[in-house]
Amino acid sequence: MTGLLSNNIRNGRMWLIGVVLVAGLLVPVFVQDSYLRHLFIISFVYGIVAASWDLSLGYAGIFNFAHVAFFGVGVYATGLTAKLLGIDPWAAMLIGGFAASAAAAIVALPVVRLQGVYVVLVTFAFSQLVMQLVINQSNITGGTQGMVRVPTLWLPGYNFLRDYKFGYYYVAFGLLVITTVCLRWLVRSDFGLSIRALRDNEDYAVSRGIPIARQRLKALVASAFFTGLGGGFYVVYLRVASPEVFDFSTVSLILSMVLVGGTSSIYGPMFAALFLTFISEGLASINNFAEGRFMLVALAMIVVLLFFPKGLASALPASFARNVNQKQSRQPVTSSADQAPATSTGKENETGAASHSAVR
Repeated sequence: MTGLLSNNIRNGRMWLIGVVLVAGLLVPVFVQDSYLRHLFIISFVYGIVAASWDLSLGYAGIFNFAHVAFFGVGVYATGLTAKLLGIDPWAAMLIGGFAASAAAAIVALPVVRLQGVYVVLVTFAFSQLVMQLVINQSNITGGTQGMVRVPTLWLPGYNFLRDYKFGYYYVAFGLLVITTVCLRWLVRSDFGLSIRALRDNEDYAVSRGIPIARQRLKALVASAFFTGLGGGFYVVYLRVASPEVFDFSTVSLILSMVLVGGTSSIYGPMFAALFLTFISEGLASINNFAEGRFMLVALAMIVVLLFFPKGLASALPASFARNVNQKQSRQPVTSSADQAPATSTGKENETGAASHSAVR
Protein backbone atom coordinates (compact mmCIF):
# COMPACT_ATOMS: atom_id res chain seq x y z
CA MET A 1 0.00 0.00 0.00
CA THR A 2 2.75 2.45 0.99
CA GLY A 3 4.88 1.51 -2.03
CA LEU A 4 1.92 1.95 -4.38
CA LEU A 5 1.12 5.33 -2.85
CA SER A 6 4.70 6.58 -3.16
CA ASN A 7 4.91 5.37 -6.78
CA ASN A 8 1.69 7.15 -7.68
CA ILE A 9 2.88 10.36 -6.02
CA ARG A 10 6.22 10.13 -7.83
CA ASN A 11 4.60 9.46 -11.19
CA GLY A 12 2.13 12.28 -10.65
CA ARG A 13 4.94 14.67 -9.85
CA MET A 14 6.88 13.64 -12.94
CA TRP A 15 3.86 14.22 -15.15
CA LEU A 16 3.24 17.59 -13.52
CA ILE A 17 6.87 18.64 -13.97
CA GLY A 18 6.77 17.61 -17.63
CA VAL A 19 3.59 19.59 -18.24
CA VAL A 20 5.05 22.66 -16.50
CA LEU A 21 8.25 22.48 -18.56
CA VAL A 22 6.37 22.25 -21.84
CA ALA A 23 4.02 25.05 -20.81
CA GLY A 24 6.96 27.21 -19.78
CA LEU A 25 8.65 26.74 -23.14
CA LEU A 26 5.48 27.61 -25.05
CA VAL A 27 4.46 30.71 -23.05
CA PRO A 28 6.31 33.33 -25.16
CA VAL A 29 4.97 31.74 -28.32
CA PHE A 30 1.37 32.38 -27.33
CA VAL A 31 1.90 35.43 -25.08
CA GLN A 32 2.86 38.30 -27.33
CA ASP A 33 2.37 41.14 -24.84
CA SER A 34 5.75 42.36 -23.57
CA TYR A 35 4.36 43.36 -20.17
CA LEU A 36 3.02 39.86 -19.49
CA ARG A 37 6.38 38.46 -20.51
CA HIS A 38 7.98 40.93 -18.10
CA LEU A 39 5.80 39.57 -15.26
CA PHE A 40 6.86 36.02 -16.08
CA ILE A 41 10.52 37.06 -16.03
CA ILE A 42 10.21 38.81 -12.66
CA SER A 43 8.33 35.84 -11.22
CA PHE A 44 11.12 33.51 -12.39
CA VAL A 45 13.71 35.69 -10.63
CA TYR A 46 11.63 35.68 -7.44
CA GLY A 47 11.20 31.93 -7.82
CA ILE A 48 14.99 31.46 -7.86
CA VAL A 49 15.42 33.63 -4.77
CA ALA A 50 12.51 32.01 -2.88
CA ALA A 51 13.56 28.43 -3.65
CA SER A 52 17.15 29.21 -2.66
CA TRP A 53 15.93 30.73 0.59
CA ASP A 54 14.02 27.52 1.26
CA LEU A 55 17.32 25.61 1.18
CA SER A 56 18.61 27.48 4.23
CA LEU A 57 15.29 28.25 5.92
CA GLY A 58 13.22 25.14 5.23
CA TYR A 59 15.78 22.35 4.87
CA ALA A 60 18.59 23.61 7.12
CA GLY A 61 16.31 25.36 9.63
CA ILE A 62 18.43 28.55 9.69
CA PHE A 63 16.31 31.67 10.26
CA ASN A 64 18.37 33.62 7.78
CA PHE A 65 17.03 37.14 7.20
CA ALA A 66 20.14 38.18 5.26
CA HIS A 67 18.94 36.31 2.20
CA VAL A 68 17.64 39.42 0.45
CA ALA A 69 21.01 41.04 1.22
CA PHE A 70 22.63 38.24 -0.79
CA PHE A 71 20.26 39.11 -3.61
CA GLY A 72 21.33 42.76 -3.37
CA VAL A 73 25.01 41.77 -3.33
CA GLY A 74 24.44 39.84 -6.55
CA VAL A 75 22.68 42.85 -8.07
CA TYR A 76 25.44 45.34 -7.27
CA ALA A 77 28.37 43.00 -7.85
CA THR A 78 27.09 42.21 -11.32
CA GLY A 79 26.21 45.82 -12.11
CA LEU A 80 29.55 47.22 -10.95
CA THR A 81 31.70 44.62 -12.70
CA ALA A 82 29.73 44.92 -15.94
CA LYS A 83 29.56 48.73 -15.99
CA LEU A 84 32.78 49.88 -14.34
CA LEU A 85 35.12 47.03 -15.22
CA GLY A 86 33.63 46.23 -18.63
CA ILE A 87 33.24 42.52 -17.92
CA ASP A 88 30.84 40.61 -20.14
CA PRO A 89 27.37 40.52 -18.51
CA TRP A 90 27.20 36.72 -18.80
CA ALA A 91 30.39 36.41 -16.75
CA ALA A 92 29.32 39.26 -14.46
CA MET A 93 26.23 37.25 -13.48
CA LEU A 94 28.47 34.43 -12.27
CA ILE A 95 30.58 36.97 -10.38
CA GLY A 96 27.38 38.13 -8.70
CA GLY A 97 26.70 34.57 -7.58
CA PHE A 98 30.19 34.10 -6.16
CA ALA A 99 30.07 37.52 -4.46
CA ALA A 100 26.81 36.55 -2.75
CA SER A 101 28.38 33.27 -1.61
CA ALA A 102 31.33 35.19 -0.19
CA ALA A 103 28.91 37.45 1.71
CA ALA A 104 27.13 34.34 3.02
CA ALA A 105 30.45 32.92 4.23
CA ILE A 106 31.10 36.14 6.13
CA VAL A 107 27.70 36.21 7.83
CA ALA A 108 27.94 32.47 8.54
CA LEU A 109 30.96 32.93 10.83
CA PRO A 110 28.84 34.14 13.78
CA VAL A 111 25.56 32.54 12.68
CA VAL A 112 26.69 28.90 12.74
CA ARG A 113 27.34 29.19 16.48
CA LEU A 114 24.05 30.91 17.34
CA GLN A 115 20.46 29.73 17.70
CA GLY A 116 16.95 31.12 17.73
CA VAL A 117 16.31 34.84 17.75
CA TYR A 118 20.02 35.66 17.77
CA VAL A 119 20.35 34.28 14.24
CA VAL A 120 17.49 36.52 13.11
CA LEU A 121 19.06 39.59 14.72
CA VAL A 122 22.54 39.01 13.29
CA THR A 123 21.35 38.27 9.76
CA PHE A 124 18.92 41.19 9.75
CA ALA A 125 21.69 43.51 11.01
CA PHE A 126 23.95 42.27 8.22
CA SER A 127 21.26 43.08 5.65
CA GLN A 128 20.96 46.63 6.99
CA LEU A 129 24.74 46.98 7.02
CA VAL A 130 25.00 46.06 3.35
CA MET A 131 22.22 48.50 2.45
CA GLN A 132 23.94 51.35 4.32
CA LEU A 133 27.22 50.50 2.63
CA VAL A 134 25.57 50.74 -0.79
CA ILE A 135 23.94 54.07 0.08
CA ASN A 136 27.08 55.62 1.57
CA GLN A 137 29.35 54.68 -1.33
CA SER A 138 27.34 56.86 -3.69
CA ASN A 139 30.34 57.71 -5.88
CA ILE A 140 30.52 54.05 -6.89
CA THR A 141 27.02 52.64 -6.42
CA GLY A 142 24.96 55.76 -7.15
CA GLY A 143 23.61 55.88 -3.59
CA THR A 144 19.88 56.43 -3.24
CA GLN A 145 19.66 57.41 -6.91
CA GLY A 146 20.76 53.96 -7.97
CA MET A 147 22.98 52.83 -10.81
CA VAL A 148 21.65 53.09 -14.35
CA ARG A 149 22.62 51.99 -17.84
CA VAL A 150 24.02 48.65 -16.78
CA PRO A 151 25.20 46.71 -19.85
CA THR A 152 22.70 44.11 -20.96
CA LEU A 153 23.04 40.59 -22.29
CA TRP A 154 24.11 40.05 -25.86
CA LEU A 155 24.64 37.23 -28.34
CA PRO A 156 26.28 37.42 -31.77
CA GLY A 157 23.68 38.62 -34.26
CA TYR A 158 20.91 38.90 -31.67
CA ASN A 159 19.51 42.01 -29.95
CA PHE A 160 17.87 41.42 -26.57
CA LEU A 161 16.48 44.95 -26.46
CA ARG A 162 14.29 44.69 -29.57
CA ASP A 163 12.70 41.26 -29.31
CA TYR A 164 9.87 42.23 -26.92
CA LYS A 165 11.56 40.34 -24.05
CA PHE A 166 11.52 37.05 -25.96
CA GLY A 167 15.18 36.25 -25.30
CA TYR A 168 15.09 37.45 -21.70
CA TYR A 169 12.19 35.12 -21.01
CA TYR A 170 14.12 32.02 -22.07
CA VAL A 171 17.25 33.08 -20.20
CA ALA A 172 15.21 33.57 -17.00
CA PHE A 173 13.37 30.29 -17.54
CA GLY A 174 16.67 28.48 -18.15
CA LEU A 175 18.15 29.89 -14.94
CA LEU A 176 15.05 28.78 -13.05
CA VAL A 177 15.32 25.23 -14.41
CA ILE A 178 19.05 25.03 -13.67
CA THR A 179 18.48 26.30 -10.14
CA THR A 180 15.69 23.77 -9.58
CA VAL A 181 17.81 20.84 -10.78
CA CYS A 182 20.78 21.87 -8.63
CA LEU A 183 18.69 22.48 -5.51
CA ARG A 184 16.84 19.17 -5.89
CA TRP A 185 20.18 17.39 -6.27
CA LEU A 186 21.50 19.08 -3.14
CA VAL A 187 18.53 18.25 -0.91
CA ARG A 188 18.51 14.61 -2.06
CA SER A 189 22.24 14.13 -1.52
CA ASP A 190 23.99 13.14 1.70
CA PHE A 191 24.47 16.83 2.37
CA GLY A 192 20.71 17.38 2.22
CA LEU A 193 20.10 14.52 4.64
CA SER A 194 22.67 15.91 7.05
CA ILE A 195 21.19 19.44 7.21
CA ARG A 196 17.72 18.00 7.70
CA ALA A 197 19.04 15.85 10.52
CA LEU A 198 20.54 18.95 12.15
CA ARG A 199 17.24 20.76 11.71
CA ASP A 200 15.10 17.98 13.22
CA ASN A 201 17.35 16.75 16.05
CA GLU A 202 20.61 18.59 16.47
CA ASP A 203 21.91 16.55 19.42
CA TYR A 204 21.33 13.23 17.68
CA ALA A 205 22.89 14.50 14.44
CA VAL A 206 26.00 15.67 16.29
CA SER A 207 26.26 12.32 18.05
CA ARG A 208 26.32 10.68 14.61
CA GLY A 209 29.29 12.80 13.59
CA ILE A 210 27.61 15.55 11.54
CA PRO A 211 29.51 18.85 11.92
CA ILE A 212 27.11 21.72 12.66
CA ALA A 213 29.24 24.66 11.60
CA ARG A 214 30.46 23.15 8.33
CA GLN A 215 27.05 21.97 7.14
CA ARG A 216 25.33 25.25 8.00
CA LEU A 217 28.09 27.15 6.24
CA LYS A 218 27.60 25.03 3.13
CA ALA A 219 23.83 25.55 3.22
CA LEU A 220 24.18 29.34 3.44
CA VAL A 221 26.83 29.52 0.72
CA ALA A 222 24.89 27.28 -1.67
CA SER A 223 21.61 29.13 -1.20
CA ALA A 224 23.38 32.49 -1.61
CA PHE A 225 25.04 31.51 -4.89
CA PHE A 226 21.79 30.94 -6.77
CA THR A 227 20.30 34.02 -5.14
CA GLY A 228 23.23 36.14 -6.32
CA LEU A 229 22.94 34.61 -9.78
CA GLY A 230 19.28 35.63 -9.87
CA GLY A 231 20.24 39.11 -8.69
CA GLY A 232 22.82 39.34 -11.45
CA PHE A 233 20.25 38.54 -14.10
CA TYR A 234 17.82 40.96 -12.46
CA VAL A 235 20.18 43.91 -12.87
CA VAL A 236 21.26 43.15 -16.45
CA TYR A 237 17.61 42.69 -17.38
CA LEU A 238 16.32 45.92 -15.82
CA ARG A 239 19.66 47.73 -16.37
CA VAL A 240 19.10 49.51 -13.05
CA ALA A 241 20.45 48.75 -9.56
CA SER A 242 18.57 50.39 -6.70
CA PRO A 243 18.77 50.15 -2.88
CA GLU A 244 15.08 49.22 -2.95
CA VAL A 245 16.12 45.58 -3.33
CA PHE A 246 17.02 45.68 0.39
CA ASP A 247 13.62 47.07 1.47
CA PHE A 248 11.47 45.24 3.99
CA SER A 249 8.72 45.01 1.38
CA THR A 250 11.02 42.85 -0.76
CA VAL A 251 11.85 40.68 2.25
CA SER A 252 8.20 40.20 3.17
CA LEU A 253 7.16 39.45 -0.41
CA ILE A 254 9.78 36.76 -0.97
CA LEU A 255 9.25 35.30 2.52
CA SER A 256 5.53 35.04 1.80
CA MET A 257 6.40 33.08 -1.35
CA VAL A 258 8.40 30.61 0.73
CA LEU A 259 5.71 30.21 3.39
CA VAL A 260 2.73 30.08 1.02
CA GLY A 261 4.47 27.67 -1.36
CA GLY A 262 5.67 25.48 1.48
CA THR A 263 8.97 25.10 3.30
CA SER A 264 11.13 22.06 2.58
CA SER A 265 9.70 22.04 -0.92
CA ILE A 266 11.74 23.50 -3.79
CA TYR A 267 8.78 23.54 -6.19
CA GLY A 268 6.32 25.16 -3.79
CA PRO A 269 8.06 28.55 -3.48
CA MET A 270 8.53 28.69 -7.25
CA PHE A 271 4.83 28.26 -7.99
CA ALA A 272 3.98 30.70 -5.19
CA ALA A 273 6.38 33.23 -6.75
CA LEU A 274 4.55 32.97 -10.06
CA PHE A 275 1.14 33.31 -8.42
CA LEU A 276 1.96 36.13 -6.00
CA THR A 277 3.87 38.15 -8.60
CA PHE A 278 0.91 38.24 -10.94
CA ILE A 279 -1.51 38.96 -8.09
CA SER A 280 0.67 41.74 -6.68
CA GLU A 281 1.23 43.43 -10.04
CA GLY A 282 -2.42 43.02 -10.99
CA LEU A 283 -3.55 44.75 -7.81
CA ALA A 284 -0.98 47.52 -8.34
CA SER A 285 -2.69 48.49 -11.59
CA ILE A 286 -5.96 49.18 -9.73
CA ASN A 287 -6.49 52.77 -8.65
CA ASN A 288 -5.54 53.54 -5.04
CA PHE A 289 -4.45 49.95 -4.49
CA ALA A 290 -0.71 50.15 -5.01
CA GLU A 291 0.07 50.04 -1.28
CA GLY A 292 -2.90 47.95 -0.19
CA ARG A 293 -1.78 45.01 -2.32
CA PHE A 294 0.82 44.05 0.29
CA MET A 295 -1.94 43.83 2.89
CA LEU A 296 -3.88 41.43 0.69
CA VAL A 297 -0.75 39.35 0.09
CA ALA A 298 -0.24 39.16 3.86
CA LEU A 299 -3.90 38.19 4.34
CA ALA A 300 -3.57 35.46 1.71
CA MET A 301 -0.48 34.15 3.50
CA ILE A 302 -2.36 34.00 6.82
CA VAL A 303 -5.30 32.15 5.25
CA VAL A 304 -3.05 29.60 3.55
CA LEU A 305 -1.04 28.96 6.71
CA LEU A 306 -4.24 28.44 8.73
CA PHE A 307 -5.45 25.64 6.46
CA PHE A 308 -2.05 24.38 5.25
CA PRO A 309 0.60 25.07 7.94
CA LYS A 310 3.28 23.51 5.72
CA GLY A 311 2.23 25.53 2.67
CA LEU A 312 0.32 24.68 -0.47
CA ALA A 313 2.92 22.08 -1.47
CA SER A 314 1.70 19.86 1.38
CA ALA A 315 -1.74 19.64 -0.26
CA LEU A 316 -0.35 17.95 -3.37
CA PRO A 317 0.69 14.60 -1.79
CA ALA A 318 -2.62 14.53 0.10
CA SER A 319 -4.57 14.83 -3.14
CA PHE A 320 -2.57 11.99 -4.69
CA ALA A 321 -3.22 9.87 -1.57
CA ARG A 322 -6.97 10.46 -1.87
CA ASN A 323 -6.88 9.42 -5.53
CA VAL A 324 -5.04 6.21 -4.67
CA ASN A 325 -7.50 5.39 -1.90
CA GLN A 326 -10.44 5.99 -4.23
CA LYS A 327 -8.93 3.72 -6.88
CA GLN A 328 -8.32 0.95 -4.37
CA SER A 329 -11.84 1.26 -3.00
CA ARG A 330 -13.17 0.60 -6.51
CA GLN A 331 -11.15 -2.63 -6.87
CA PRO A 332 -13.15 -5.89 -6.39
CA VAL A 333 -12.80 -7.51 -2.99
CA THR A 334 -11.35 -11.00 -3.00
CA SER A 335 -14.09 -13.61 -2.48
CA SER A 336 -14.11 -16.05 0.41
CA ALA A 337 -13.82 -18.98 -2.05
CA ASP A 338 -10.54 -17.55 -3.31
CA GLN A 339 -9.30 -17.15 0.26
CA ALA A 340 -10.24 -20.69 1.28
CA PRO A 341 -7.19 -22.50 -0.20
CA ALA A 342 -4.85 -20.08 1.50
CA THR A 343 -6.66 -20.54 4.80
CA SER A 344 -6.66 -24.30 4.60
CA THR A 345 -3.01 -24.31 3.64
CA GLY A 346 -2.23 -22.17 6.65
CA LYS A 347 -4.13 -24.53 8.90
CA GLU A 348 -2.33 -27.53 7.42
CA ASN A 349 1.01 -25.85 8.08
CA GLU A 350 0.02 -25.10 11.66
CA THR A 351 -1.13 -28.72 12.15
CA GLY A 352 2.10 -30.06 10.68
CA ALA A 353 4.17 -27.77 12.89
CA ALA A 354 2.23 -28.88 15.97
CA SER A 355 2.63 -32.60 15.19
CA HIS A 356 6.32 -32.09 14.47
CA SER A 357 6.82 -30.43 17.83
CA ALA A 358 4.87 -33.29 19.52
CA VAL A 359 7.17 -35.89 17.95
CA ARG A 360 10.20 -33.94 19.18
